[in-house]
Amino acid sequence: MEIFIDTAKVEEIENAMKWGILDGVTTNPTKIAETGKKFLEVVKEICEIVDGPISVEVVNLNAEQMIEEAKRLSNLHKNIVVKIPLISEGIKAVKVLSKEGIKTNVTLNFSPVQAFLAAKVNATYISPFVGRLDDVGWNGMELVKQIKTIYQNYNYKTKIIVAAVRNPLHVLDAALTGADVCTMTFEIMEKLFKHPLTDKGLEMFLKDWQKVPK
Repeated sequence: MEIFIDTAKVEEIENAMKWGILDGVTTNPTKIAETGKKFLEVVKEICEIVDGPISVEVVNLNAEQMIEEAKRLSNLHKNIVVKIPLISEGIKAVKVLSKEGIKTNVTLNFSPVQAFLAAKVNATYISPFVGRLDDVGWNGMELVKQIKTIYQNYNYKTKIIVAAVRNPLHVLDAALTGADVCTMTFEIMEKLFKHPLTDKGLEMFLKDWQKVPK
């Protein structure tokens, strides 16, 4: 399973890159706005740091306008993946973009049937938002399992990005389910390293080291 970071903050991306575990980046208009920088400035900075898929979202809701915007975005860098909302106009746009070889990430996915539609038009990625489903009393990871079953049934090539994860357990469940990608905030990525027994063991080893004759 690949690990993507869900942010537009360059300093977070740089730190994650140093760990050697980062495969790509997902952004959205909210993440871009949080940086306080111009859109193109942020995207270009990210492209200079990460040699992997970088998802950047369109802001139009009309298929023709989405297609035009997606073409502009994809021309910025070879690693750009265009995020398209899972609405009827978005699916229309993905159908065209797929034929033209433009990589897409269909976002705001909350049902297995929606994911089925994205695969039908050859979306590169589908992004089920598991945490948001959990927030309203649904089982977000069950959605991921259903999508995987559908895709395996019909040999669809669309990759599953588990998104809107809330904690390391979501990351674990994504890996156990066989998701292609899990994208997460920097804070959650940091937590993947943590375990109280690791800290306790390290503390004990260092204390014992002080007893060794020098």
